[in-house]
Amino acid sequence: MKETDADARGPEVSGAVDLRRVGAHPDHWYPVARAREVRAGKVVPAAFAGERIALYRGRNGAVHALEDRCAHRQVPLSMGVVEGDVLRCRYHAWAYRGDGRISQIPYLTKDDRRPPRGVRGYPVREAYGLVFVFPGDPEKADATPLPMLPAYGSPHYKTLTYARTVRCHYSFMHENLLDMNHQFLHQGVVGRLRPELLGHSGDARSVEARYLFTHTGGRRDAGASVLAAEGISGGSSDVMTIRTEYPYQTLDLVPEGADRPVFSLWAVYVPVGADQRACRVYGHLMIKKPRVPAALSLAAPLIRRFTERIFAQDRMAVEAEQRAWDEQGEDHNHEVFSLILNLRETLRANGVPLAAPAGPRAAEPCGGAGVCGTPVRSSADPAPVR
Repeated sequence: MKETDADARGPEVSGAVDLRRVGAHPDHWYPVARAREVRAGKVVPAAFAGERIALYRGRNGAVHALEDRCAHRQVPLSMGVVEGDVLRCRYHAWAYRGDGRISQIPYLTKDDRRPPRGVRGYPVREAYGLVFVFPGDPEKADATPLPMLPAYGSPHYKTLTYARTVRCHYSFMHENLLDMNHQFLHQGVVGRLRPELLGHSGDARSVEARYLFTHTGGRRDAGASVLAAEGISGGSSDVMTIRTEYPYQTLDLVPEGADRPVFSLWAVYVPVGADQRACRVYGHLMIKKPRVPAALSLAAPLIRRFTERIFAQDRMAVEAEQRAWDEQGEDHNHEVFSLILNLRETLRANGVPLAAPAGPRAAEPCGGAGVCGTPVRSSADPAPVR
């Protein structure tokens, strides 16, 4: 039978917006750096979806986030100098408070023009060892909760933190974690795993799936054995619950016979450039401590090596998906899994349309927060100083 044009475009062609053209909604808290990276007196460049952000920690210990451009000559404030609790542009020494207001222009006289008020300041919170910013409507920041990570900081769990840049649209990452039918990709690391979808559910902002995992043979990485709770509970079949609670994702693995997760993963995919074809992945892997906690400390390098191997394989796959989208100019996926089709609708409904690219792309600096390929997008002309 000859394939029609509709067949070639896949089953989601019925008027649905291409998910890869849907941006992450800014009205949420997104991590843009590890807290330890933003040291006192230092400035760190960061980004969210093409908006360059300068992070700095003032003398009082608080972290501030400003639009990364001086209102004078547009020189990045991330090149600036911290003096007490203000950030001073390295070019002409204009000084900015933590809210983005200009506090001093050293050479200003009464004969000079009235200067602008300043630049955009972002709401900031520190939590879970990360610096979160609220890139959306600042009026909504206080009413919007941070994600909940009950295992983080618990004496019963040890946390490993990850931060990596992946060159793909964030939606590919959501799909990768939620769709556990790709274990063939990892069989050289985890052996032969048989995932069985026990069920899935969702609402306007979330999709949740439960899988039964059974190890059916093959050699698996030593770190995988630790995470699968061998030597702790002895279970051979594990129930994994994965949840996208927009814009975050969680994964809990409960071994057979256990009453709490042997490990929990929290992850978020923060778009970097304005085209959102790359994202910064932040993750906390919280591992239940065994009866002898020192054993987990000894095993931590094995676990990190295992998770890095898995992540490298997943990154290879999702970046290949992004390259295919780039080459074709649109989504030609033929998705058949109802769970992922539901996830895509959830991501579409909660995201925002991506603006068409305009103007040349800016240079691609990489800072301590792993910021690459982030075109400048300035805020509206600021009001004058009062």
